[in-house]
Amino acid sequence: MKLRSILISIILTSTLACAQDKNPINTQNTHEVIVPDLNIPWGFTFLPDNALLITEKSGELIHFKDGKKTTVSGLPEIYVRGQGGLMDVILHPDYKTNNWIYFSYASSEGEVSGGNTAIARAKLSDYNLTDLEVLYKATPNTTKGQHFGSRLVFDENGYLFFTIGERGNRDENPQDITRDGGKVYRLNDDGSIPEDNPFLNEKNAKTAIYSYGHRNPQGMTLDPETKKIWTHEHGPKGGDEINIIKAGKNYGWPVISYGVNYSGTSFTDITKKEGMEQPLHYWVPSIAPSGMAFIHSEKYGDWNGNLLVGSLKFQYLDMCTLKDNKVIKEERLLDGQGRVRCVEQGPDGFIYVGIENLGIVKLIRK
Repeated sequence: MKLRSILISIILTSTLACAQDKNPINTQNTHEVIVPDLNIPWGFTFLPDNALLITEKSGELIHFKDGKKTTVSGLPEIYVRGQGGLMDVILHPDYKTNNWIYFSYASSEGEVSGGNTAIARAKLSDYNLTDLEVLYKATPNTTKGQHFGSRLVFDENGYLFFTIGERGNRDENPQDITRDGGKVYRLNDDGSIPEDNPFLNEKNAKTAIYSYGHRNPQGMTLDPETKKIWTHEHGPKGGDEINIIKAGKNYGWPVISYGVNYSGTSFTDITKKEGMEQPLHYWVPSIAPSGMAFIHSEKYGDWNGNLLVGSLKFQYLDMCTLKDNKVIKEERLLDGQGRVRCVEQGPDGFIYVGIENLGIVKLIRK
C-alpha cells in the first residue's frame, strides 16, 4: 500500500511538472484596456480613421470608435460550433481606395450537414456590409467542432493567405492535396487562383493550396523584414509549432510530430522525415497558441523585432526573442490576464491584444 502511494505521488508530480509552463514572467509591462467587455474577440483590425473592427466568435462584427460599440449588419449566416464561428478580419492593402474587408468564418453552406471554414469579402457602408462575395468555402462539411483555422494575411505582393485546420480528420485531410483541411492557402485578392500556385497542375488537387501537412494554424503574420509568411499551429498534447511557410512544402502532420495523443499514447514514432519540414520552434508542453505578430516599432525599445504569440492555455502573451530564425528566449507578458486570442500592431506602433472575457488592451512597456 505504501509503495502504491509512492508510485501515485511520483506519477502526479511528473504529470504536474510536464503540464507547467516554465517561461519566466516579465514584470516590465502593463496594459490599458481600450475596448472593454468582449467575450471571445477572435480577430480585429484598424480602419483608417483608427476605429476598430472586431469579430466576436459568437457571430457579431463590432465597429468601435470613441468608446462606442456598434454592431455591423450584413454578415452571412455564421455556423457557431465548438471552435468555429466568426473568426479573423483584415483590410485589403488598398482599403482606402477599394473599401474591401476580408473575414473568415464557419459556414454551413453546402448539402452535407455541419460546417467548414469559408473566406469572404465585403464593403463597409454605414455599419452595414455590402457587395458580399464568398471567395472560398472548404468542403466537405462536418459536425465536428474542432480545427477550423483560420487566420488571414496579405503578403507584400497582394496575395491573400489563409489557414484551415484539419477539422478533426487527422488521418485523411492534412496529407491529401485533393482534400481541404490542414492547409495554408493562397488566392488573388478577388478569389481567383494565382498562376504560380504550387499544385495548379496536379490532378484533382485543391489548387488554392500553398502548403500542407498542418494541424490547426491559428496564428499567421508577415515578417516585416523578410516579408515571409510565418504561422504557428496547435499540436496535440505537446508539439505546438512555429513555421515559415514555403510554397508546396509538407509540414508533416500527422506523420511527424513532437506531441502525443491527449491520452498520452503515441500516434507516431518519428519527429523527422525526408521531404517534410521541421518547425522553426516547438513547445512541449503545449501553450495552445492563438494570434501572432512581430514587434516592428520603436515604442518598445530593444523588444523591437521580437515575435509575440498568444497562449490560450497558460493565459499570457509569449514574447519570443529571435536570433537567426531561432527562438533563443521566451518571456510571459500580460501574465494571468486571460486567454490571449489575437495580437496586432496598431498604426500608432503600439501592440494591441485581444483577451477573452476582458477586451482589447494596449501593451505598455514600463
